[in-house]
Order: sequence, then structure tokens, then C-alpha cells
Amino acid sequence: MGLADASGPRDTQALLPTTQAMELRKRDYHMERPLLNQEQLEELGHWGSAPRTHQWRTWLQCSRARAHALLLQHLPILVWLPRYPVRDWLLGDLLSGLSVAIMQLPQGLAYALLAGLPPVFGLYSSFYPVFIYFLFGTSRHISVGTFAVMSVMVGSVTESLAPQALNDSTINETARDGDAARVQVASTLSVLVGLFQVGLGLVHFGFVVTYLSEPLVRGYTTAAAVQVFVSQLKYVFGLHLSSHSGPLSLIYTVLEVCWKLPQSKVGTMVSTMVTAAVAGVVLVLVKLLNDKLQQQLPMPIPGELLTLIGATSISYGVGLKHRFEVDVVGNIPTGLVPPVAPNSQLFSKLMGSAFAIALVGFAIAISLGKIFALRHGYRVDSNQELVALGLSNLIGGIFQCFPVSCSMSRSLVQESTGGNSQVAGAVSSLFILLIIVKLGELFRCLPKAVLAAIVIVNLKGMLGQLSDVCSLWKANRADLLIWLVTFMATILLNLDLGLVAAVIFSLLLVVVRTQRPHYSILGQVPDTDIYRDVAEYSEAKEVPGVKVFRSSATVYFANAEFYSDALKQRCGVDVDLLISQKKKLLKKQEQLKLKQLQRDKKLQKQAASSKDTSVSINVNSSLEDMRSNNVEDCKAMVSPEDRMEDATASGQEDSKALDVSTLKALGLPQPDFHSLILDLSALSFVDTVCLKSLKNIFRDFREIEVEVYMAACHSPVISQLEAGHFFDASVTKKHLFASVHDAVTFALQHPRPVPDSPVSVTRL
Repeated sequence: MGLADASGPRDTQALLPTTQAMELRKRDYHMERPLLNQEQLEELGHWGSAPRTHQWRTWLQCSRARAHALLLQHLPILVWLPRYPVRDWLLGDLLSGLSVAIMQLPQGLAYALLAGLPPVFGLYSSFYPVFIYFLFGTSRHISVGTFAVMSVMVGSVTESLAPQALNDSTINETARDGDAARVQVASTLSVLVGLFQVGLGLVHFGFVVTYLSEPLVRGYTTAAAVQVFVSQLKYVFGLHLSSHSGPLSLIYTVLEVCWKLPQSKVGTMVSTMVTAAVAGVVLVLVKLLNDKLQQQLPMPIPGELLTLIGATSISYGVGLKHRFEVDVVGNIPTGLVPPVAPNSQLFSKLMGSAFAIALVGFAIAISLGKIFALRHGYRVDSNQELVALGLSNLIGGIFQCFPVSCSMSRSLVQESTGGNSQVAGAVSSLFILLIIVKLGELFRCLPKAVLAAIVIVNLKGMLGQLSDVCSLWKANRADLLIWLVTFMATILLNLDLGLVAAVIFSLLLVVVRTQRPHYSILGQVPDTDIYRDVAEYSEAKEVPGVKVFRSSATVYFANAEFYSDALKQRCGVDVDLLISQKKKLLKKQEQLKLKQLQRDKKLQKQAASSKDTSVSINVNSSLEDMRSNNVEDCKAMVSPEDRMEDATASGQEDSKALDVSTLKALGLPQPDFHSLILDLSALSFVDTVCLKSLKNIFRDFREIEVEVYMAACHSPVISQLEAGHFFDASVTKKHLFASVHDAVTFALQHPRPVPDSPVSVTRL
């Protein structure tokens, strides 16, 4: 039965399809139950606090089964490799690994230049980390290795600590020393990044990536793509630029490019630009052809590898370096390098950058990993991914690699070419090993402009994220603001400071959004126990005499004051003014009582003094004289003591009249509702400020003769209310109801507050 008046019953089944309506008619959903406050609900449901689980106890347990479980958890290859379906998956993994390796070769050489390192270190970073991830990773489709965003972040660090020489084409002792210094910085940075990631993974801190929202990551990677593009301009135009690091370094680089373009050699600049343009056009055409023939081709055409081979052959045959002074890769040493201990003296300088790189690398890897896992129906462990990626960077740093993550383009190729497991990554790393050991020296004549073209063409996907501005404008303006702030902060402040600024802004925006949630007055949908915002639902009507108030966010220290202000504003009563006026009138009443008492004391003093000087009446007066006296003289001859008693009696009657403290007796306007219900279903937790605000709400509205009830609290919130000593003699669990409907029904049955005890609620 609805609480609001309705013209007649409404057939809700008429809104449903015929089949659903028939099904509903077969069932009986009608249920009658008594009204339940929190005390009654706990008694009916036998409520008890949930048992606490001490997970740390399981961490400290030592047993054979526990050790075996930990081994399988942190070395996943022992789980999936014995069950590997060789017939079904091996061929696809081999083809996929070969395709990824063909892409990884040119990208490794190119991204090493982004990091400010000799190209061969890009090959090292494409071998060691990939093989380590094969052993410890849980994603079957992501391609770990060099990545443009990570490389440019490393490059900003190496440029700030070990700047490059202005003339990169001159091979001298200073240049070699500079390369060695940058390699040491990059490898030490990789070790530190790995330590951060492994440590966070072991303490199950994988959730830290949740603070990097999708708009933040996309805005950051888009800005990083712009940074990458600008960093490749010197190779495209054949310029030798000075190093810039720190805030506004991107602006300084663009200005220097514009300044040095007119001063460069025309022949060298034209040759370099033509080389880069031809390589870029070939790459774009091959990618378009791959997209068009995707269904017909067993594996994509290796455009990067073909461009690499063709450009190297042409450069060697024409002599681009000697005739046109085009920069080339130069000598690529064959064989592997021995492990080198990191320089611990650099740790203090690299700490902040390492943490930022660790977070960004993990965020990109886990995002792609979860996408592929959902698509193919398996699970990715975020904590183990942190450990796997951390070990890849840690061990790779010992072998002079720079920090790596996973590449979106290579991961898509690995999936589309039939990759089914981490075996594809192992195959690609073995192919890179073959190139390092035997074939690397063949690419010493490769022009750097071709590598720049490869980098720029592969930025297409990340630069395409600029279209997010239009989509977010239509979908969510707050996410658009995060995207724009992240993009601009990264462009202006560089990659490390830009990430910090973006995270801080994102968290502040969350706080601001919870400070200004949606507040609403609820009304009952006719013939239901459903309550909705009366401003949104035209059929929802307020229950006469009852106000139901709801906030869309939890109440805590940052928005508790806004919650109280919005409540008083939406109720349509100036509660503070009404309380102030009531206090003033009560104060006047007290002053009148005080004056009356003072007057009574004066009358008592006069009565006491009149006894000593009382006027005696002549008893011998004749009867005729007494009759001739005037009535007023008789009144005057009445004793002052009698007059004092009459005055005291009248004063007591006046004080009784003034003692009434209700709004009506004081002549103040009364609210048009007698009960206020707080819908607390949105509360996920309460703090001390929230408790005080709720106490003050009870106190203020009771001052204006409105009883307050609470409804729809979750069990954790109720436990926190009890722990915070919220319930007392004036506010008990009888004021807390299982649902809004129960609270409204109870309020209608008790239209005026009847306190159980004269305990007053003090304002906190």
C-alpha cells in the first residue's frame, strides 16, 4: 500500500512485454512484513560482526604446500608449460614470434636513439627482458621490450645527467666517454625501476596503478608521442642540437630546430629529409597493404625489416655518409656484453624518475594485458605482472639494458599472427639473440633518418588519441579535463614532473567532485515503496509531513559541511535563523522571569516592613462612621501583606504562560514537515567529522520540533557508528531503519516527536 495518495492502482505489468507480464502473473511477489528499525532487524536476522581474516597469518605459515603454492605463483611457467598444447599452439607461436622479432629489430635500434644510447643497446633491451618475462609473466599476448614512451622518458634522464656531444657524427674519445656515461645512467635507472616494481609486486601493491585512470594514461601517452616526434626532428633534418632537459625542454627544442634550419647545409638536409620521407612513405604503404590484405596473408608483410634492409643497401651502395654527410648508425659490436654492477651513487639522483617510469611502464603493460586476457578468456595477475616486469628491468639493467615495457603495436601483431602463449616472446628473443651475435654488424650503414621514420610512423596510434578530445567532450567533461591537464603538464613540465602533476590533479578532482555531489529530496513513486528525486521523476511525490534527503556521495571531512548546508537549503527552512530567533525569545522569557522574581522580593520586603508600622483601626468608632467611609478608603486600609500575596499569585500565572517554549507559543513559524529522513545508502564509510555533522543535524532539527531518522545504512557503516559512540540515550538504533519506506511509515505513525527521556543533544 503506498504512502502517498494516488488516483488508482497502476498496472506496472502493462509496461512489460507480454511474455514477461505472463511470467510475472505466475509468480506471487506480494509480501507483508512489519516495520523494521535497526534493533529489530538485528534481532530478526541474528546480526553479528563478520569474522576478521588476518591474511598476514597465512603469509607467515611455513609448510610444504605453502612453499609449492608460492613457487607456482611466482614462477607461472611451471603451471602452463607442462600443459602446453604443442600441436595446437606451437606453429602459431613460431610464426608470431618471428613476426614480432622482425618488428622488434628496427624498433630496438630506433628506440635506443630515443633513449640517447648507441643502437646496439636497443637490441640488448629486446633480448634479456623478453626472455625473463617469458619465465615470470602471466599475460600470453603482450610483447615486452623497447617502447617509445619509456625510451623518451629514459632519454630525458640521460640527457640531463650525461648530455650528448653536439657533433654526433664525429667519433672521438669524448663521444665514447659520453656514450659510456649514458649507458651507465640508463642501466642503473633500469635496475632501480626493477627494484621498485619487484618490491611493489611482492607487497601486493598492484592496485597502485588504479590511480592512473584511462584518460590520464591516454593523455600522458599522447603527450609522450609528441615528445618523441619532436626528438626525432634532428634526425629527419640532419641537425645537431644541444641537449635540453627539465620544464619547457620541448619548447626549447622546437625553437632551436627553427633557429638552426636556415643555418644547416642544404645538401645534407635535403638528403636526410628525402631518406626519411621515402622510408616513411614505404612504411605507410606497407601498413595500408597489411590492413587491406589482413584476411588473406598468413602473417603481415615485414615493412620495417624490408625498409631496414633496403635503406642499408642503398646507403652502402651510394655512400650517403661520405658523399652527403648523412648520419648512420655506425659500428654495431657483435656478441653479448658481460654483466655490470649498477652505480649506487646515482640512486639518489634517479629515485624520482625511476618511480615514475616504474608506474608508467606497469600501467601500460597491465592495461594491455587485461584487454587481451578479457578477449581470450584468461586471468592476468597484476601483482605477478609487477614482479615479472620488475625482474625483466632488474636483470636487464645488470646486462646494460634500459627500462622496458610492452609495445601496443607489437602486441597486436603477436595476437593477430596466431600467438597463443609466452612462447612467442621466447622465439622473438632468440631471433634477436641471433642478430646480436652474428648479423648486427650488417646494419652499420643504416641511416638514422630511416630509424626516425620508423619511430614517427609507429606513433600513428598514440597521436591518433588526440581524437579523445572530441569523444570525451560528449561523454564526460571531467575526464576531458584530466586528459587536457595531463597533456599540457607533460608537454610543458616534461615527462616525470608532468606525470606527478597529472596524478595530483586527478586526485584533487576526485575530492572536488565528492565535495559537490548531487543532493536531492525524494518522493514516493505512487503505489510502490520506491523513492526517487522529485526533480527528476514527475510522478514522485513528497509524503506530506515528511522530508527524505539523499546525497549521491559518502559524507566525510571534505564535504560534511556542504552536506549540512544542502540539507537545510533543500528542506526550505532557515534552520539556523529559526533556532536563533527561538533562543532570543527564550532569553527574553528568562529575563522576564528574573524581573518577576526581583519584584516579588521587593514586595516581600515591603510586607515585612509594613507589619511594624501597621495602622490600627479605632474599634470605638461608631457604626455610622464606618458606613460613611468610602469604598476606596477601605481598599486602601487593606494590609500590604494581602496585596503582596495577590501580586505573587498573578506573577506565577504569568510565568506559567511564558514558560511554554514551543515555536507556536513563541509566535515563530513552524516547518511544514514533522519528520526528516536521511537516506544514507550512499555512505561507504564514516569519519569523526561525519559523526559530528550527523549529531548536529539531530540537535538542530529537534530544536525546531522535527524528528530525524536514518535509513538504509550498510553494516560496515553501522559498525563504524557504534565504534564512534554515535548511539546514546538521545539517538538510538530505533532511529535507524532498514529502508526509507520503513522510516517514512514510522514517521507517519508518529507525526510528532515524543522523546523517551529529557536528554538533550549537545552540539559538537
